[in-house]
Amino acid sequence: QVQLVNSGGGLVQAGGSLGLSCEASGRSFSSYAVGWFRQAPGKEREFIASIDWSGGSTHYEASVKGRFTTSRDNAKNTVYLQMNSLKPEDTAVYFCAAGRAVGVRPTEYEYWGQGTQVIVSS
Repeated sequence: QVQLVNSGGGLVQAGGSLGLSCEASGRSFSSYAVGWFRQAPGKEREFIASIDWSGGSTHYEASVKGRFTTSRDNAKNTVYLQMNSLKPEDTAVYFCAAGRAVGVRPTEYEYWGQGTQVIVSS
């Protein structure tokens, strides 16, 4: 029912910025919370941010707080993740996910985007 498409990844130098998009389709997507996760090679999928589509509240993991910002555009049915002051350790595949409520565990989200690669060079 709910389909998510990740886009915006790429190669960026340390200290640079990159914006990711999560475009959604589905009749009730606006009622879903959206989480952002990333997974580096050989590591577990890591929660980094979330946004409540109904209330507009956001939450960030400590490692990205102050550098990353998630926002939404309901008219475009899209959630964004703006990443600033990027570090080499931010290198990972980034995923957006939709669920019934905000959470920090991957199992709390039902629908997932395909992911987009972000590489930060030192």
